[in-house]
Amino acid sequence: MTRPAHNRRKPLAVLSVLFAMLAVLLAPTPGSAADGAWWDPVARPAPDSRINVQGEPFTGTDAQGEVRGFVDAHNHIMSNEAFGGRLICGKAFSEGGVADALKDCPEHYPDGSLAVFDFITKGGDGKHDPNGWPTFKDWPAHDSLTHQQNYYAWVERAWRGGQRVLVNDLVTNGVICSVYFFKDRGCDEMTSLRLQARKMYEMQDYVDTMYGGKGKGWFRIVLDSAQARDVIEQGKLAVVLGVETSEPFGCKQILDIAQCDRADIDRGLDELHRLGVRSMFLCHKFDNALCGVRFDQGALGTAINVGQFLSTGTFWRTETCKGPQHDNPIGLTAAPAAEAELPAGVSVPSYASGAQCNIRGLTDLGEYAVRGLMKRKMMLEIDHMSVKGVGRALDILESESYPGVLSSHSWMDADWTERVYALGGFIAQYMHGSQGFSAEAKRTEALRDKYDVGYGYGTDMNGVGGWPGPRGADAPNPVRYPFRSTDGGSVIDRQTTGLRTWDLNTDGASHYGLVPDWIEDIRLVGGQDVVDDMFRGAESYLRTWGASEQHRAGVNLAARAPASASSSEWWNPFVSFVPGRAVDGDRRTRWASEWSDAQWLRIDLGTSQLVKRVTLDWEAAYGKSYRVDLSDDGSTWRTAWSTTAGDGGLDTARFTATTARYVRISGVRRGTGWGYSLHEVGVYSS
Repeated sequence: MTRPAHNRRKPLAVLSVLFAMLAVLLAPTPGSAADGAWWDPVARPAPDSRINVQGEPFTGTDAQGEVRGFVDAHNHIMSNEAFGGRLICGKAFSEGGVADALKDCPEHYPDGSLAVFDFITKGGDGKHDPNGWPTFKDWPAHDSLTHQQNYYAWVERAWRGGQRVLVNDLVTNGVICSVYFFKDRGCDEMTSLRLQARKMYEMQDYVDTMYGGKGKGWFRIVLDSAQARDVIEQGKLAVVLGVETSEPFGCKQILDIAQCDRADIDRGLDELHRLGVRSMFLCHKFDNALCGVRFDQGALGTAINVGQFLSTGTFWRTETCKGPQHDNPIGLTAAPAAEAELPAGVSVPSYASGAQCNIRGLTDLGEYAVRGLMKRKMMLEIDHMSVKGVGRALDILESESYPGVLSSHSWMDADWTERVYALGGFIAQYMHGSQGFSAEAKRTEALRDKYDVGYGYGTDMNGVGGWPGPRGADAPNPVRYPFRSTDGGSVIDRQTTGLRTWDLNTDGASHYGLVPDWIEDIRLVGGQDVVDDMFRGAESYLRTWGASEQHRAGVNLAARAPASASSSEWWNPFVSFVPGRAVDGDRRTRWASEWSDAQWLRIDLGTSQLVKRVTLDWEAAYGKSYRVDLSDDGSTWRTAWSTTAGDGGLDTARFTATTARYVRISGVRRGTGWGYSLHEVGVYSS
């Protein structure tokens, strides 16, 4: 059993001697910054990967005072530490150098046969040459999903090519960890997130050491938007920490019963904030105690649905969508390896083709978590959340005029785009091929012009997603090496690590170092306008983040104000639905009218106040057609806002600011057979 492995390693010993002799040719050596160039390290490990970029990184701001640069809004540098520590092979950095960081995992010998996750994600038999440094025959590759793609020098090349913001999502999944054959640690998700955060700071220290000490490197983890802006103006890379995990704070559910409470959410958010996390997903792949998810398709969707059952005791459940938005169709393709994990007699259910929406939206605990993120000035990632959950989350953010919303890698229904931009949020597209990426960028270009925003991309490297394949050397407009960076100040050639040189035309986007090459491909295919929007990404991302930090919750003028109504439903002596219940600050109570259309709720603000925004948190009995009326004396009314298309949930009525003492919600037509029922009404001046 051991002999083949021994024979397999023999050529590596010979090659290591060869590379010791060729180190000077393969990589920069210590003292490469003798000319005083601030962007070159004083002591890079040797041998190491080449960067293959010449020229000074741009600094400062443009003529309008805006920072410049590209944004990767979704990456996973440290996911090799996740899923039990053995799913993603290779490290982003190592004190032992590139030969240690980019060696292959032992279980992939001799031909990749035991790289089981490659079989599931890539298809075919998953076989590949397992040898990493220095030959890299088969990995990293655009369709090899279990090998390190974020080696620090490849990230450095992306920075040198013009990227100025990198959002690194700490990621893991306890179920994948538990069912995967190989692991060297436990599967607790929060433990994994803590480790990954620590490794990110260690990587920052690793880069700093090359540049002469603490704070001197190009890789800067930032904790607020002002710090990020300063880093970018220096010409360095601002690294933001996020979280993408399936059961944050232990908030899983088992047979629809939440396994966490509000105290767990508060403790978890406080800890993540202390670790430096500034954005996060509330659910990912599996329904949890916070929200339902947007489904996956194909065999991968079937495998994840199995994981959902193993985690929660329930499969995904669907319903007919209530609006134009819909979740992804559930994968119906068989996934035998995953389905074999199900208990005897249990099988993945079938689903009606017309029912494409998850029945689960944002739970009460999920709403508490959204408001907890707002309280801590953190940003909410809405990709992976079901459309039912996203709709409610956007309702909450709109009711508070909170801009901190992100869609970072094309997992949001496109119909939400304008709502995100109107809030002040930021959108990035998944790292699709240049043709698909350019087409989608052009589809939404008018909205970006309308809201004066830039655009981002989400590479999702190390995220088991797949990346752009080669267009081919015979494509009509291939990338021609060397080429100029977008700002014009750098010259970028083919990237070389060890004996392997990558060419985007023939290799596709195999690792993070090829991000600049991919952007050049977008320029050739989609045009300069697309790249210009992307180059404004850093400024737009910082605007969203900064506006979130500066947000101040408005004063609710209606809180505990005197309220009256046309009627109140009577149920029994122990339950009250009187008008004051709609302004008592408690979502567990409500005002409910009698069961007829012409009903109203009136709130007395006490004195004349500036009124600009009214929020209405409906119970199941909602208004289909209703008005917001204002009055100075309680007798003469004027309509400030109205709708004939109410759909329940949390509505926000915005109108030109005007003074009034009285606010009246006037029901015209009910949305159900019951009356009108409101948990809370808020009235705001801002």
